[in-house]
Amino acid sequence: MAQEKKKKTLSQKLRQKYRLVIMSDASFAEKFSLRLTPGGFLISIGAVTIFMTFLVISLVAFTPLKEYIPGYGDISDRKALISLSLKADSIEQLMYAKTQYIENLQNVLNGNINTDTTQPKKNTEKNNQPINTKPSKNDSDLRREIEQEDKFSLSISSSPNINGISGYFFFSPVKGMVTHSFNMAEKHYGVDVATKENDFVKATLDGTVIYAGWTTNDGYVVQLQHKNNLMSLYKHNSEVIKSIGDHVKAGEPIAVVGNTGETSNGTHLHFELWYNGLPINPQDYVLF
Repeated sequence: MAQEKKKKTLSQKLRQKYRLVIMSDASFAEKFSLRLTPGGFLISIGAVTIFMTFLVISLVAFTPLKEYIPGYGDISDRKALISLSLKADSIEQLMYAKTQYIENLQNVLNGNINTDTTQPKKNTEKNNQPINTKPSKNDSDLRREIEQEDKFSLSISSSPNINGISGYFFFSPVKGMVTHSFNMAEKHYGVDVATKENDFVKATLDGTVIYAGWTTNDGYVVQLQHKNNLMSLYKHNSEVIKSIGDHVKAGEPIAVVGNTGETSNGTHLHFELWYNGLPINPQDYVLF
């Protein structure tokens, strides 16, 4: 009974009405009055608290204010960062592959090809039968007959098959005097043309720039890929004015004549033509 009486007393206290009056200090006139109970006051405070909490959560979740909260990033920004990261990785792999291709191509053109040092595996079996490597009489006669037939034959040439480019019109890269001609024995795979310094070096045919850069021996070098597996090289330039991937027309300037590189001893252009992976004499096709 005592507990029930206590509960009733607490309930009555929460329902008991109070009046809040604001009066003028000078005239004691009533300016504002408010009737309220403790229970109503607590309910009002709780309602205001819930409303403010809901308002703050809504502002954070559905407005740009969330970007200013530490650790709360935008989903679209994270997606953009992931996409940019994947693109950067793809570009890095592509650049590495192109760098390897260009280095291998330079090594081939400069003759820096590593020979295979792999040795054949020795056969350790002891029951091998001796092999007779001495040629038979018929084989010797046949070899002698073929050697005699080919001894004075003019049908075999050390030059590559150039029928595929015989109809091309080659534009002269520069105008000048040839100071060093094409010589396979000396491994001089092009011609040196002395000309005026700072003249433009022009493309000999339509093509695409597959290399434009600096090398220690040849200075600034430009390499063009043409149709029908034909390539042209322009070395010892003072400046390159085209980039890798640019498409150029015949007669279009691609570099500036100079004297760069350790192997250069004067202002000139070293010009090479390669067809089907073999060097050909540029003077057979170009009038300098």
